Amino acid sequence: RTLYCFMYAHPGKKLMFMGDEFGQKNEWDHDRGLDWDLVKEPLHAGLQRFVRDLNGIYAAEPALHEIDFDFSGFQWIDCNDSENSVVSFIRRSKNPSDFLVAVLNFTPVVREGYRIGVPDAGVYAELVNSDASFYGGGNVGNGGAVSTAPFPSHGFEQSMKLRLPPLGFLLLKPNR
Repeated sequence: RTLYCFMYAHPGKKLMFMGDEFGQKNEWDHDRGLDWDLVKEPLHAGLQRFVRDLNGIYAAEPALHEIDFDFSGFQWIDCNDSENSVVSFIRRSKNPSDFLVAVLNFTPVVREGYRIGVPDAGVYAELVNSDASFYGGGNVGNGGAVSTAPFPSHGFEQSMKLRLPPLGFLLLKPNR
């Protein structure tokens, strides 16, 4: 799911192949139908809920789609943490103060107290946590929200400590 989430949050229009929304095991074939019976299995049903929720957030959040064709809609927080295999970035809408923070952990290790810099002080809601139990995950996260602290990091005056889920994706939005 992590790479899938990276592509969802990254700029550009989205493309999904038939069966991706529930984790079809076989390659799509025009001579046979999709394996919809897989949705009866908990992990496949969780993936289907996850994609449904991602689609809803993508449509509802202008920062994910409004200026995905322009450099002003994207800003790296950190793309150089190869030691932890974590990347983080900001997506912005036409209104620069309307933004989301995406954090991806590409390892099967929980990252406790992982600090990233953010543009604004306050509480950030966890819009998406790919490890939520209703998606079939282990519920590793930040309890739905995380507060910033006045500790400079990544070129920002404010930062937050996160609990990153293994092979996970967090999408955070400042509460206003």
